[in-house]
Amino acid sequence: MTHRILVVDDEPDITALVAYHLAKAGFRVSTASNGTDALKAAREERPDIVILDLMLPGVSGYDILAELRKREETREVGVILLTARREETDRIRGLSLGADDYLTKPFSPQELSLRVSGLLRRLGSPAVSAGSTLSAGPISIDRSAHRATIHGQELSLTATEYKLLLTLVERRGRVQSRPQLLEIVWEAQPDIQTRTVDMHVQRLRTKLGETGKLIETVRGFGYRFRGNERGAKSR
Repeated sequence: MTHRILVVDDEPDITALVAYHLAKAGFRVSTASNGTDALKAAREERPDIVILDLMLPGVSGYDILAELRKREETREVGVILLTARREETDRIRGLSLGADDYLTKPFSPQELSLRVSGLLRRLGSPAVSAGSTLSAGPISIDRSAHRATIHGQELSLTATEYKLLLTLVERRGRVQSRPQLLEIVWEAQPDIQTRTVDMHVQRLRTKLGETGKLIETVRGFGYRFRGNERGAKSR
């Protein structure tokens, strides 16, 4: 099945360039030039990934991202921010709002296609055997359904957050360096910075609430999911 990509940018030349290369790579591509059309297309077309510019007329890309993550029908869509904003504060804000990736202009169309393919792999990771559930304290991860719950309540996680949580829980008790997490979760994509790991861990902890304290920071190295929690097991 061909994956559908929605490109949101108000610059016709950029939109045409991105759409051309993604279509050449075999994706079905649709476009939008403003926030209203982008949200409508995301709701009606259900794209697998939205490539989103931040500087749009009327409604900013940040607002669109927040709305995508808030709505039930679009909260799990992959989002790659493609923007001329290069400041770390912009990257941090985008990742904090739930973006899966961040690429700055000018960009390599080939790299963008690779990042799209990498994110699609994270979104559709092969399921483990049916009923394969991983538990750690109040957290339960159904690997076959690609879903995580805490105290029985389903967590609203992006594909990247889910893979990050799964990786930490699967390796509980062992310290995972930032480069290790980049290699596993982000598949060592070029230009991805270790700060990206920190922002996703911070967002994941927030979603976990009190249970977020089980993700420990190992200063100067990385993170560890506390491994001595009662009930931590796989079945």
